[in-house]
Formats: sequence, C-alpha cells, structure tokens
Amino acid sequence: MHDALAISQVVLWVVVIVLAATVLALARQIGVLHERIAPMGALTIDKGPKIGDVAPIFDLYALNRVPVTIGGPSPSGFSTMLMFVSPTCPVCKKLLPIVKSIAEGEAQWLRLVFTSDGDEAAQKEFVERYRLDAFPMVLSSELGMTFRVSKLPYAVLIDEEGRVRAKGLVNTREHLESIIQAKQMGIASIQDYLDARHAPEPVAIANGERGGK
Repeated sequence: MHDALAISQVVLWVVVIVLAATVLALARQIGVLHERIAPMGALTIDKGPKIGDVAPIFDLYALNRVPVTIGGPSPSGFSTMLMFVSPTCPVCKKLLPIVKSIAEGEAQWLRLVFTSDGDEAAQKEFVERYRLDAFPMVLSSELGMTFRVSKLPYAVLIDEEGRVRAKGLVNTREHLESIIQAKQMGIASIQDYLDARHAPEPVAIANGERGGK
C-alpha cells in the first residue's frame, strides 16, 4: 500500500516536472515567434516631404470658417496630426472612432486636423454624420498634392517645430499608434527601428589586421 502510494507520488512529480518543462519551452517559442513576427507600422510612401523636413506652411479655413494653420512652429507647443480622409472611403469611416479616441488620449500635446477635398456639402454631411465637429476639417486639394497622398486614410504628423516626424498609410489602430510612437521615440518609423535592431553588428577589426605589414 505504502509502496503504491510512493510510486504514485513519484509519477505525479515526474508529470509536474514534464509539464513545467513543456510550459517553459512553449514560452520560449512564443518569445521567438514574437521577435520574428514584428509589429507592422504605417506604410510610409517615399513621396512628398521626407521625415525630418520642414513642412510647408498652409493658412487655411476649416468648414466652420475657423482659421487653421498647418506647418510652422506651434505657439502652443502642440504637434499636429493631419488625417487625410474622404466620405467615399470605407476604411476611413471604420477608423474614425479610433482616430478620435487616440486624439483624445494624446490631447495634452497633439492637435488632430482632418483634411479632404471635393464637394463642401458632402464634407459637411460627413462631419455631422460621424461627429467630427470637435476637430477642424479643412478642404484643400493642394494639401494632398503637396504631401503626395494617393491612398486613404493617410496620416502625417508634424511636430511642434513644424517638421514632418512621421507619416504613412493607416488602416488599423496599430498603424495609427505607430505614427505616435515614431514621434515619441524620435525615429522615422517603427519599421526603421526594427530593421536597425535586427541589422548585423559591424565586425570589429583588430589592431594589425588592416591589410598592412
């Protein structure tokens, strides 16, 4: 009886140890998988003003006739996120609640400005339907052409000094957050940061191994 109990306890401990080893192995594999499947940031299209360039200055008016300046040093110290959208863009409509949520969460340093072009009546209806009244909406085809926006929704982040700090095609919350993170981390894009992390380190050349005698 005692022998059977002792054997069962030994077997139980062996099972526990095997399970613990399996969990640790799985945890390591998950870590490796996480490294391999890197988070995807906003797709940067290499057109228009480049990251780090001074953004062109635009003095515009929102649909409610309030003046809106894009570019240039910000007197309030705020950065500006330009969101290029359209009433006919299905992805834009799905992303709007996320854009507003992120803007409200970063309101202490970020100003959100929507921009589009086309029929003014349709744009006003768009603003009313999706409750965008809290944010300026400017109509300017020149703005889109300057930043070479060819696909929507597209975001451009201009910092408090008036420089382009991040930009890209944004289809998801992850894409939008990568724009914010790029600014806060002082990098061009999340993909550039990941590429730099995984780049091979230069091989050090020891003294006396430079090819000379």
